[in-house]
Amino acid sequence: MLADWLGHPLTAPCGADEDSQTRYRDSLVAAGYEMDFRVVEHRGELTIDQMVGGVYSALSEESLPAAGERAAFADRIRVAVEPHSPYVEPVPVRILTGRC
Repeated sequence: MLADWLGHPLTAPCGADEDSQTRYRDSLVAAGYEMDFRVVEHRGELTIDQMVGGVYSALSEESLPAAGERAAFADRIRVAVEPHSPYVEPVPVRILTGRC
């Protein structure tokens, strides 16, 4: 649904994905840091408002729906997700630490 609305596939990670974390770790090791990596997993149940807010926070200002279109956009998200309710999101928290 979101890819259709934006008109292109969703491919840009936000830096928390495994590939980005590997690049960060490798760069820090190359700079002389001793690295440690851990993942803490938890799950959180999201409301429709939280999902819509998460989408809005991930979009650039130019990509946001116009103010008058936001209620309809939120309804489209609700219709798409509601059959799968409750929506429980797995949240892997990746912790990358380095020491000189």
